[in-house]
Amino acid sequence: MASDHGGGLDRVTIWVHVLAGLLFLAWSAVFFYSLWRFRATRQESSENQEESLKHRWPMWVEVTVVAAEAVILIGLSIPLFSARLGETIEDDAVEVRIVAQQYAWNVHYPGPDGEFGTTEPSLVDEEINPVGLDRNDPRAADDLVLVNQLHLPVDRVAVLRMSSKDVIHGFSIVEMRVKRDVVPGSITTIAFRPTVTSEEMGRRLGLDDPSTYVYEIACAQLCGLGHSRMRGFLVVHDQESFEAWKSAEQEKQGEPVDDFWQ
Repeated sequence: MASDHGGGLDRVTIWVHVLAGLLFLAWSAVFFYSLWRFRATRQESSENQEESLKHRWPMWVEVTVVAAEAVILIGLSIPLFSARLGETIEDDAVEVRIVAQQYAWNVHYPGPDGEFGTTEPSLVDEEINPVGLDRNDPRAADDLVLVNQLHLPVDRVAVLRMSSKDVIHGFSIVEMRVKRDVVPGSITTIAFRPTVTSEEMGRRLGLDDPSTYVYEIACAQLCGLGHSRMRGFLVVHDQESFEAWKSAEQEKQGEPVDDFWQ
């Protein structure tokens, strides 16, 4: 777990499993009791049978189950999910656009001006301009565009605005407890705060060279024959190295964004 909301999400998951386990035990007990109580070999008067059917405890069990599910859904799940939608952006948040396609994640950063340049479908060039960035737009002159490479600073909220060129994809980073469908024709948003740098996670995992560790961005929706190849990578930096990385990347803009083309 490497994000600030991960603990809350894990707790909701645990409570759901606890409730499901209790339900399984309770209804199993009801089932076996019913098999025994109303077995064919048991001789009982019709009056006693009618009296047995008047017990109200099954209703109270159902009411308790519904109440527990309402608490988990309304009290835990909905607030936790709503906080991830990124509708309110903090002042120091890092906003990134993600454009999914078969089979890649295109990553678009604003430049030092903090504004995204205009994009046009007619300008899409898979070799040097996969998001269709209009470089004649002054706001686009300093933008960064990468393929399958997402870089974020630690302890700052990341707001990802995601769209798709073709089919439904699923943006997923397991360690961050982040998963969101990316739907063509709309923009979906997810927000989270990374709390563990990639290098620190590498040390926790005992790697010989912790600096080589990267989080994997997987596609969680079957999106075509190349679905298994749709892998991206997230590097979480400290603030200083994040700024150094951005400066270095801006010097390389205009070159092919994917090693395939080099």
